[in-house]
Amino acid sequence: MKNLSGSSKRTDLSLHWQKLDKAFYERSDVLEIARDLIGKILVTRFNGVTTAGRIVETEAYNGVTDKASHAYNGRRTRRTETMYARGGLAYIYLCYGIHHLFNVVTNVENIPHAVLIRAVEPLIGQATMLERSGKPAVHPTLTKGPGNMARALGIFTRHTGLDLTGNEIFMADDGYLPDPQQLMSTPRIGVDYAGADALLPYRFILLGSPFVSGKK
Repeated sequence: MKNLSGSSKRTDLSLHWQKLDKAFYERSDVLEIARDLIGKILVTRFNGVTTAGRIVETEAYNGVTDKASHAYNGRRTRRTETMYARGGLAYIYLCYGIHHLFNVVTNVENIPHAVLIRAVEPLIGQATMLERSGKPAVHPTLTKGPGNMARALGIFTRHTGLDLTGNEIFMADDGYLPDPQQLMSTPRIGVDYAGADALLPYRFILLGSPFVSGKK
């Protein structure tokens, strides 16, 4: 069977995946991690219900030197403190008072790097995703864009600080490797306030996936 972006997939719960470990997240290069997350599977398991999607869009945030980062210039608040923890935790914040945006904390303690997961292609639990999102049918808008994606997967700010090597939210590798020609980097979306840093090629996408957000 082919999915909407043309790659093969399995639709049952017998996906043979390997959960990403702490070492994956604790690497020093946040750009490398953001790129390597393309093609991995984001899984949520709440109250016995599993939903999952293949990651097709990410954005890297390079800590205290990055004007687009919540931790720019060493800023530490109650909200951002999770960013300063060891890599492998969830950092989720509310945008515009509506959207819950899911980020992966990376690097080691006191280096506040993070990767925003902007979009996934649904693989498992589409009926649950539709119910959560109030949509009648699977369409790219179901998980296209970080707010839509988090809603469909049941991710909220209350999940901030969750260990991503646990069982509620985690990333996994099922052996899928994106075609290198489909991997593309671009400037990030919606960070014009960051000046020159807004132009940095810190966004990674799977070219051709209809679930990628922003301009084509």
